[in-house]
Amino acid sequence: MQVDARTTDVAIIGAGPVGLFAVFECGMLDMRCHVFDALDVPGGQCAALYPEKPIYDIPGYPRIDAALLVDRLLEQAAPFAPAYHLGHAVTRLDRAGDGFVVTTAGGVRVAARAVVIAAGGGAFGPNRPPLDDIDAFEGKSVFYLVRRREDFRGKRVVIAGGGDSAVDWALSLAELAERVIVVHRRAKFRAAPESLSRLQHLAEAGRVELVTPYQLVGLDGIDGRLRAVVVADLAGNERRLEADCLLPFFGLATQLGPLADWGLEFDDNRIVVDPATCATSRPGIFAIGDIATYPGKLKLILSGFSEAAMAAHAIHPLVHPGEALHFEYSTTKGVPGG
Repeated sequence: MQVDARTTDVAIIGAGPVGLFAVFECGMLDMRCHVFDALDVPGGQCAALYPEKPIYDIPGYPRIDAALLVDRLLEQAAPFAPAYHLGHAVTRLDRAGDGFVVTTAGGVRVAARAVVIAAGGGAFGPNRPPLDDIDAFEGKSVFYLVRRREDFRGKRVVIAGGGDSAVDWALSLAELAERVIVVHRRAKFRAAPESLSRLQHLAEAGRVELVTPYQLVGLDGIDGRLRAVVVADLAGNERRLEADCLLPFFGLATQLGPLADWGLEFDDNRIVVDPATCATSRPGIFAIGDIATYPGKLKLILSGFSEAAMAAHAIHPLVHPGEALHFEYSTTKGVPGG
């Protein structure tokens, strides 16, 4: 195949936290990176869905907002001068000689010796509750993500869902909203135990109201502005919850898109990898983060960080064949300009 493309050592598909850390790990091993993402900003779901959501399980940070974590990862990668192709969804991945050519929807073509897929769960969007005319309220008083906490100061907020997102935002918005009501179809939530303990304490203090087991059945409002959310229990008994905003957190609908056609082995829409190297079933292609799976996999950002390091070390002999890798700790080697 004739290649008229820019060249790099590693093409990283996905500019979320794990993809950004892969730039650092590759850079420490003297490998240049081009990074692609369909979103027009780096950070993946952290930037698009919950930039102000606090994250508690990043080593060294007892609490860090998602947007700040992205900023720190960009700063960490900066000494290695990666090339970012943001707003460029990758549509093709073709074998070319001893490497690959990555092609985007906009026609950008980059040749690389190895490819790292750090695409999270693929293209994503919210699971919308099946409520009549909900689209008329979306973006005005119904929101599937929180970009700025301050937008909800003094508001009556109904949060629907029973997972970590619903519970975490109930804890966060209780600090500034006039009223927070959490609606869930079961009495039992599916969030971290510590978060549930804090939620229960807020409920006992009257700062959060738990409405269970109920589910959403209707919206009442004018011109996209909510006046109330209507809920019903399992027997069909309805309640009217006065509200200014509804935040439905029912997870994300994800699509693999072109990934599904790249000849990789999948298990439940995740790419199967070797847990020691993060290599996929196609030589030269690696997968890390939420898109990757193997026995015992933990879907945590910190697991993805470790996978980024393992993949980088496995890629080194592809980029620098015959060159011995004398591993040095960052405290010994330092970084460019450090």
